[in-house]
Amino acid sequence: MKAKKRRAAPLDIAAEMRRVIGLEARTLARLRDSVNGDYAAAARLMARCRGKVIMTGVGKSGLIAQKIAATLASTGTPALHLDPAEAMHGGLGVVQRQDLVVAIGKSGESAELNELLPRLRAIGAKVIAVTSDPHSTLARHACVVLVTPATQEACPLNLTPTCSTTAALAVGDALAVALMRLRNFKSDEFARNHPAGQLGRRLTLTVADVMRAGKRLPLVREDDAVSHMLVEITRQHAGAVCVVDRQGRLKGLVTDCDIRKPLEQGRNLQELSIPRIMNPRPTTIRPEALASRAIEIMELRRRPFNVLPVVDGRGRAVGLVQIHDLRGRGL
Repeated sequence: MKAKKRRAAPLDIAAEMRRVIGLEARTLARLRDSVNGDYAAAARLMARCRGKVIMTGVGKSGLIAQKIAATLASTGTPALHLDPAEAMHGGLGVVQRQDLVVAIGKSGESAELNELLPRLRAIGAKVIAVTSDPHSTLARHACVVLVTPATQEACPLNLTPTCSTTAALAVGDALAVALMRLRNFKSDEFARNHPAGQLGRRLTLTVADVMRAGKRLPLVREDDAVSHMLVEITRQHAGAVCVVDRQGRLKGLVTDCDIRKPLEQGRNLQELSIPRIMNPRPTTIRPEALASRAIEIMELRRRPFNVLPVVDGRGRAVGLVQIHDLRGRGL
């Protein structure tokens, strides 16, 4: 009689995912504790590089190298990715003597990478190795070796790069941030490298770019009739109107909320003057300020509001910013 096969216990998927994340977290903790003078030396070497930083690696390490190259390039360090196989078929032409190559390899014994190393030496480019084996071929060809203590992968077969690639990525991020600090990399430089997308808009878009100005600016004078103010606030669909004096200086702001208050109190708007309805001390912003700052002002107050008058250096009303306009620009 055949023995019945025992069914495997059902997999606790959440527990397995916690195991993987926990193992990678412990790898990063060991990596943090292993950071020594070699890491500082690598950062200084990269800062002194008069050429470009070339990231390389095979397989999953190559993908990590691509990400690190992108991070370096966006934070002020000229960098690119070079695939070792492509390098041996003409791509090596991008490497020059003044360049610095950062090679990633867990074992340090990848055939494609090791075939490339003597060619790099012949060119005269220095090599920084990121590897878990300080005695590997890769390490022997490097002037600086960054040892990543990732001996065990999270993969149940201990084969698929998981912990090792996480460690390599963290090394790349640490080097990039250290270089930013060494170079005193500023937000305006970051903005030049990120002109598109939400990051670029937050760093480059100004209030003047998004404000309602000219004929689109809802504007009344202090001595105008309340009926004229109501027409103006309705016509511009801005939910507010700026109140100015004869010189165009901002004297106050009337919002939908300011109009509702006397109505809720049973008062007749037509019997009131604009100065009696308006907020005489509205929060303002300058046109050259970042649009992202306007959002911060409107959202971080105890009572968030939707419109913000824009004034120039003389206190004249030159625009109005509405929260919906900012959101429409992807901020």
